[in-house]
Amino acid sequence: MTGRVNEGSGPAAKGSRKAAARPGGRSARVQESVHRAVQELTAELGRDGLTVPLVAARAGVTPSTVYRRWGDLQELLSDVAVERLRPEGAPEDHGSLRADLGAWAEQFLEEMASAAGRAYTRDALAGDPDGGNAGQCSEYAAEQVRILLERAAGRGEAVPELEKVMDVVVAPVMYRILFRPGPETTVGEEKTGAAGAAGSGAVADYARRLVERLLPG
Repeated sequence: MTGRVNEGSGPAAKGSRKAAARPGGRSARVQESVHRAVQELTAELGRDGLTVPLVAARAGVTPSTVYRRWGDLQELLSDVAVERLRPEGAPEDHGSLRADLGAWAEQFLEEMASAAGRAYTRDALAGDPDGGNAGQCSEYAAEQVRILLERAAGRGEAVPELEKVMDVVVAPVMYRILFRPGPETTVGEEKTGAAGAAGSGAVADYARRLVERLLPG
């Protein structure tokens, strides 16, 4: 899920009004304007300064439109977070599965462990009573890994199962970020000078150790 971090809509059961697919037409324009309003106001006022009336006024819609579509501010923030976690494109091609997966894992860890990545993850899960957002974010990562595996298979390389990559590389990263943070999940923006360089090195080393565990030899 790379490229978005550092910078579903429609009727549903109570507890989640969002869908994984992007909406179209007027619905898409409303979502875009409301999401943009959230991002602008967060930058200006901070997250604690947000209210539905403020967001609606900035977006040029009525508060009832926001409530009808998202239910409350937390679900709106959750929807924005899921969209911001969506990857912008395919992972880079470095010529081999080991190189591709190593580079992707390092970037994934750096982005998800950043202050923005942690905030988006918290928001995505906080407004997710039915688990749909967690599943969508997991699918973002799975799709990126799937691209790497298909690319490697096309080169004639032996490739592991998708779920094995998720279990060995992606799951430990998210567990460390959410439940057991340490040097491996402390990115450069949280440290300065030599400490920042050391932290970045620890992040890269951890990501590549996970890949080595998956692809030994």
